[in-house]
Amino acid sequence: MKDDRRSPFRDAGTDRSTAEHVPDTPQTRAPAYRLAFDDEDFLLRDELRPVRLQLELLKPQLILEERGITSTIVLFGGARIPQPEKKDKARTRTLAELSHFYDVAREFSRLMTVKSLETYGREFVICTGGGPGVMEAGNRGAADVGGASMGLNIVLPHEQAPNEYVTPDLCFNFHYFAIRKMHFLMRARAICIFPGGFGTMDEMFESLTLIQTGRMERVPFLLFGQAFWERIINWEALADAGTISEEDLELFRYVETAEEAVHVIENWDPDPCRDDLPGR
Repeated sequence: MKDDRRSPFRDAGTDRSTAEHVPDTPQTRAPAYRLAFDDEDFLLRDELRPVRLQLELLKPQLILEERGITSTIVLFGGARIPQPEKKDKARTRTLAELSHFYDVAREFSRLMTVKSLETYGREFVICTGGGPGVMEAGNRGAADVGGASMGLNIVLPHEQAPNEYVTPDLCFNFHYFAIRKMHFLMRARAICIFPGGFGTMDEMFESLTLIQTGRMERVPFLLFGQAFWERIINWEALADAGTISEEDLELFRYVETAEEAVHVIENWDPDPCRDDLPGR
């Protein structure tokens, strides 16, 4: 991150370096003597959660502003979907059948990144969760044409690492799911949902709810693989039951191919942000 300070006051980095070279005494070894911003034990206290939330919001925001990135194309999808050439090792027959979506996600990201490069990588930047499966395919498609892409990783109990195709200085790591979701949606020009599990559905429903309730502007909301999603979710039953309205079924579109998705995004004629909820 750049440092173009205009303050006349001594900077925090200099004071931190100075504090590392003070005489070693019982007083200077005491935790109370540590600079608050350089005291990890202090920053990890439960009482400092509001500060940590703010830091997780600010760090990616400042980096993206410095890079001039103003809009993203968000890809959500399953981490377990294999590359087609590795589908024989898939855990289930269904995962093997879904493997073609790896190539669809890769091609879609390639096409959108070509469009992004027309803006010198400032708009339509591919943004994924940074993991394997569909996420890897998204970042890989961007890398295929020499473009940058984002990865918003999350710390999980099992060991993991970002996929190798995320642009290194756009590879972020989060502790808070809520802040990570904010960064997914703050710059989203389109939300693309590929087949996935709990995490994908969590991201899908939260995004849909924000649009449904008017808390977020309408953007292209694309569900890749109509057969999969209609098997998993009975949208019509929700509308018939009245728990959602018929108009809510118009908030998303089904697509099957990369080219179809790009066409929808390029020809999007957005409805205004909702100011009421149909059916209420």
